Amino acid sequence: MTRWVSCLVGGLLIAATGLTWAAAPAEVKIDNFTFSPAPLRVKQGEAVTWVNQDDEPHSVVSDTGLFRSGALDTGNSYTFKFDKPGTYHVFCSLHPRMTATIVVE
Repeated sequence: MTRWVSCLVGGLLIAATGLTWAAAPAEVKIDNFTFSPAPLRVKQGEAVTWVNQDDEPHSVVSDTGLFRSGALDTGNSYTFKFDKPGTYHVFCSLHPRMTATIVVE
């Protein structure tokens, strides 16, 4: 109970001072030969982490060549920080029919 109260008080102090916790990277799950969620909306400067939860290796590649992961085995991840607003199209180079869109606002 004491730990819960400490967390509550800490959260109230942060809220009162206007400070915010740093957001964790947005996560895209790779499973069953799909990217999910797709499309994904993030804010400028946010990072996106793709996590392969499939039994097959996959990759994450920007169609403009901006970023390219290596082959991601089951449980592996890849993170990219989106510094500029825009619409980014990604695909798996091992399975090109796997596509997704990241919208950076």
